[in-house]
Parts: sequence; structure tokens; C-alpha cells
Amino acid sequence: MSTHSNHPFHLVDYSPWPLTGAIGAFTMVSGLVKWFHQYDNSLFILGNVITLLTMYQWWRDISREGTFQGLHTFNVTLGLRWGMILFIVSEVFFFVSFFWAFFHSSLSPTIELGSLWPPMGILIFNPFQVPLLNTAILLTSGVTVTWAHHGLMENNHSQTLQGLFFTILLGIYFTILQAYEYMEASFSIADAVYGSTFFMATGFHGLHVLIGTTFLAVCMFRHMNNHFSNSHHFGFEAAAWYWHFVDVVWLFLYVSIYWWGS
Repeated sequence: MSTHSNHPFHLVDYSPWPLTGAIGAFTMVSGLVKWFHQYDNSLFILGNVITLLTMYQWWRDISREGTFQGLHTFNVTLGLRWGMILFIVSEVFFFVSFFWAFFHSSLSPTIELGSLWPPMGILIFNPFQVPLLNTAILLTSGVTVTWAHHGLMENNHSQTLQGLFFTILLGIYFTILQAYEYMEASFSIADAVYGSTFFMATGFHGLHVLIGTTFLAVCMFRHMNNHFSNSHHFGFEAAAWYWHFVDVVWLFLYVSIYWWGS
């Protein structure tokens, strides 16, 4: 990575990871096409492996330049903050599209749905069972990640570690319960627009929980290796912002799809 310090901006040396990332993405999409047509997922798996290896090595380099090489100056971290903010804004609009589809269909159900919502024949989930438990789990995880952040700000290594550990544990618990809910569902993604909007919205939220849990697990590993201080820990802050975003999206999902939509 670049070691020039005569400017406040972030200029990196030549890196192979954008190229290998593009190759991985191309291989993955090509593998999906092959899987759909020839029922062989070997190329898709290869694309995933290339992408995952690229992600690991690219993010390893970023952690190295920020932690050990001192390249993440104030202006650089400011740019990273704005990048994360804009990424979360794009994610907000991503989920807005799912809520739009849900409310468009539910507020004025068509004759093909029997003019009913939920459509005839769909047995919905009880919002006061597993969905309510999952809501409590995610709200609690928001408390534990804030606890970890406060511990980091106070240079309390053990409290930060404990807060991160419990947040990750709660994220895994949420994922297990959602998988159980999916297995017990009486309808599928092919069951009218209700099934489509339900599984698209909750499924993508579940994917975001998995990503956020991985994000926090990496932060815990870095914290155990003393990569963070009370004044230099944007990697952790970005993970906490992302996790709070996931919490807020779930609250909207629970209120609109599980409770009101039932």
C-alpha cells in the first residue's frame, strides 16, 4: 500500500483485488445461468470461492493499512464515514421497494387474490409467537452492541469483548429461529404475491442479519488483536451503524408484514 504522507487523501498502490473480484462476480453470475439451464452448480460454487477469497484478502489489506500503516487519516476516515452513510441510504431504498410492493398489493387486493388480504388459502404466522421473540432478540442485540461501543470508548477491553460476543450470539439465534420459521411455513415464495413479498422482504433481511453478524465477528477478532482504540475504531462504528439499520428494518417488517398484514 502507498506510504506517501504529503497529502491527506487516500491513494493506494496497485492491487489485484478489483480484478479478481470482477472475475469472481462474472464467474458467479455465469454459474447461476449454467445452474438454471444445466442443473450443475460447480461454476457457481467456483465463483463464490473466488469472491470470498477476494473479499478476505481485500479487507485484510484495508485493515492493515488502517491499523499498522497509519494511512487512514482524518480526511480518509471522513470519506469512509460518508461512504458507509450513503451505502446505508441505498439499503433503505432497497427495502422501500419491498414495502412498496407489499402495501400496493395489500391495500387494494385484486380479484385474482379473491379481493382478500392475506389471499385465500394462505395460513399466516402468529405475530405474537416466533416473530415477537425475534423482535425482542434484535432489540436486545441493539443494546449489547451499544454496550460494546461504550466499553470501547472507555478503553474497557473486556466489556467491549463481552458486548460483541453477546451481539453475535443473538444474531445467530435470530437466524436459527428464522430458519425454523421458514421450515414451518405453510406457504412458499410461489404462493401469490403474499408469498413473494413475504419471503423477499424477510429473506433479504435475514441475509443482512448474516452479513451484519459476520461484520461484528470480524470486529471481535480485530478487537481481540488490539486493532481498535477509543479514538480509532471506524470499522467497529460502521458495523454498529449497519446493525442498528438491520434492527430498524426488522421493526418495520414486524409491524407491517407480521402484525398489520395479518
